[in-house]
Amino acid sequence: MLPETPSTPAAPDPLESDPSRLLARLIAIDSVNPDLVPGGAGETVIADFCSQWLATRGFEVHSLEKRPGRPSLVAIARGTGGGRSLMLNGHLDTVSLADYDGDPLDPQIRDGRMYGRGTFDMKGGIAAMMVAAARATAHGPLRGDVILACVADEEHGSSGTEEVLESFTADAAIVTEPSHLEVTLAHKGFAWFDVEIEGRAAHGSRPELGIDAITKAGHFLVALEELGQRLAQGPVHLLLGTGTVHASVIHGGEEPSTYPAHCRITLERRTIPGESADSVERELTDVLDRLADTVSDFRYRLTRGLHREPFEADPEALIVRTLTRHAEQVLGHPPVVRAEPFWTDCALLDRAGIPCLLFGVDGAGAHAATEYVDLASLDRLTDILTGTIADFCS
Repeated sequence: MLPETPSTPAAPDPLESDPSRLLARLIAIDSVNPDLVPGGAGETVIADFCSQWLATRGFEVHSLEKRPGRPSLVAIARGTGGGRSLMLNGHLDTVSLADYDGDPLDPQIRDGRMYGRGTFDMKGGIAAMMVAAARATAHGPLRGDVILACVADEEHGSSGTEEVLESFTADAAIVTEPSHLEVTLAHKGFAWFDVEIEGRAAHGSRPELGIDAITKAGHFLVALEELGQRLAQGPVHLLLGTGTVHASVIHGGEEPSTYPAHCRITLERRTIPGESADSVERELTDVLDRLADTVSDFRYRLTRGLHREPFEADPEALIVRTLTRHAEQVLGHPPVVRAEPFWTDCALLDRAGIPCLLFGVDGAGAHAATEYVDLASLDRLTDILTGTIADFCS
């Protein structure tokens, strides 16, 4: 932990202690990830707003900004000692505002839903965890620390959570990404690779001199489709199904009258627990080596890109059982247990040795032209998190 930084509590604004009102304030702040959209606003303004909101409620606030203009914050309600610490994690950044249907920064309420960019993914989760932590500690400290990590850059490279984990830890964590109030205990990982097929440039009239890298790449694309079919018949994870693979981008050629010397294919392999970037690299190398042995003049280079591990929680972990119990009390029935096909910061927390799960609001429209959160689910999420914090950290 970093050294304690005391803050001076101020009287809370009762309006902003309601999660929907706080969410509206967050939606009105542009926090587009500039790694996705050049010139995007980034997280500075929204991080400052959250810092002030939490400081006035007695939280000790730390700002982390290894990347200039990309701050994350960690706010702590220190415990009296002897209790378990709990981290609630959510990301401040959003995807682009372009092509949104209406004003993405003007939160509108219709039919029990709030619309606006980030309502669902995931400022609803940020609002719920902030209000829940404030409510759970409003009458005095718990025995364990309550830690809020409001992080930058989840929508691109997750540098915010990585930076937080360099200095902070906890006995357990909840990532408040949207999950439709369903307990999410696993998600897939991914690995990106570039396959460079090498040909030989020559004038289009001299086939005896040229090697067409694009047609050679066609052999690999067929083999990649066959790999995907084998994966679909392969090991099945109970919640996640099977791994998948697809070609994402292809570049090759210069002009019609020249044999292409290079063709590059970027592919994505979605992984399930038990698979890794290393195992995927071996899998692809086997495919490519077979082609090199059977297709004349087939030469390649394989380069690993960004990769993230899959995640799987222990269903018997204390934080999972605690949240599930409070969810059942609020919902009136046992919550659905599920998994997600996409990657989240849960994998980073798990790798850091922090037992965790994902649990968040209901709604729709992540990264879409219309996005909304169901406000009843926002209230329920806040109640579930409040009870879980008080219970786990007591």
